Amino acid sequence: MKDKVCLVTGANSGIGFETAKSLCAKGATVIMVCRSLEKANRAISDINKEVPGARTYAAIADLASQASIHALAEKLKAEFRTVDVLVNNAGSWFSAYGVTEDKIERQWAINHLAPFLLTHLMLPLLIKSNDPRVITVSSDSHFHGKIHFDDVNLKNNYHGLRAYAQSKLANVLFTVEFERRKRATPIAAYAVQPGLVKTDIGVKHTISFHALMWKLRRLGGKSPQKGAETSIYLASDPTVSTMSGLYWDDCQPKVPSNKALDEDIAAKVWELSLAMCGVEDYFSITRNPEV
Repeated sequence: MKDKVCLVTGANSGIGFETAKSLCAKGATVIMVCRSLEKANRAISDINKEVPGARTYAAIADLASQASIHALAEKLKAEFRTVDVLVNNAGSWFSAYGVTEDKIERQWAINHLAPFLLTHLMLPLLIKSNDPRVITVSSDSHFHGKIHFDDVNLKNNYHGLRAYAQSKLANVLFTVEFERRKRATPIAAYAVQPGLVKTDIGVKHTISFHALMWKLRRLGGKSPQKGAETSIYLASDPTVSTMSGLYWDDCQPKVPSNKALDEDIAAKVWELSLAMCGVEDYFSITRNPEV
């Protein structure tokens, strides 16, 4: 991956950190999107200890804020000519209902709309790559998910697991619809199931009971390094560039849920996401990859 530029969200801990570190070890320049400069600098320092000479770039953004995502995209467009790989890794889980500054339920905002919007804003840089790829970390939780179009914020029926499963289903639908809409645009898109990983996602924003349940459940999970393997594989392996639009687990394609393959649902989620992000569909604006 020498001379490649990779953008990884949630890069300061867990799966994101291991993904960033491995891509640095492969010779890539890694743009590490973190919520604070302190977290970014600490992660970069840790990477440098294991990968001397690692090429990293700290990018600060709050992925719960669409204004922050727009600001991030503008900064990256000013600093970089091309982005070769975008890894939409960042994710959250919340026990209690809450909305962002954009009045959007937090898991829907961070887990789905943030990757949708960031990908859209990065497309002008991605299409300049010789082998552009978009990797979105989903979960087998999507098998239990449903898109609640009548109340996507789940204001009237919130549960942390319901919101999480909905957002992870949207990740797969986004990848499937991306593949359908891109037509001849040469960008590969993948959705990834990392498996049960020993991270703190179920501890940070949860009630004590949910935190305890997560701590017990993750005892049987894999390490963040193992959890990152499929994302790293899809970002770097030359043989998968033509295997776009698929759901991946353990470095192999896997059949997702029937709902994840429903073209009508996928198209509806795409249009809803455009409206909630206030952006135009890139693929309808231009048919010319060079524009």
